[in-house]
Amino acid sequence: MGRIAHLPCCERVAVDDAHAAQRLCRLLEHSARALGMSAPATVLCIGTDRSTGDALGPLVGTFLREQGFCGPVYGTLDEPVHAGNLEPLLREIRAREARGLLVAVDACLGRHDSVGSMTVGAGPLLPGAAVRKQLPPAGDLHLTGTVNVGGFMEYLVLQNTRLGLVVRMARTMALALSAAFS
Repeated sequence: MGRIAHLPCCERVAVDDAHAAQRLCRLLEHSARALGMSAPATVLCIGTDRSTGDALGPLVGTFLREQGFCGPVYGTLDEPVHAGNLEPLLREIRAREARGLLVAVDACLGRHDSVGSMTVGAGPLLPGAAVRKQLPPAGDLHLTGTVNVGGFMEYLVLQNTRLGLVVRMARTMALALSAAFS
């Protein structure tokens, strides 16, 4: 836990920033170095393709695989990581990749002025928190994308999220992860 205290809490990058992928890449590299970890990283992309907003993680995983990412990738459109399989998969990842860096990727809901922002943060994320699910924490670092506004009827909000925004964020995140950890 002491290693995390030296990392910046969270840094946001707007998806419409012309240098978003490069900025995310630098933040990921800096955070990994601060933890004393380096490439290759294991990337855990959480979400489901059954909800537009929650498809961010599986899209990132799919794009990483298409790019030939050198590390293990869990969670794609064809094989999503979701509430039903997250816990046993985390145990499997910890057994296989015990000392490597685990980067967790997920969609999140936030304030109106945060929609379209991507965040690199130290420590694990809490998957399902936006929809009040109690799931185990995941990741040494996390990369999240604020896909819509939270606070009311979260399931409906996630299902009515603009796919174009989610795809742009997923492409940007996949580029950043590939550049940082390949």
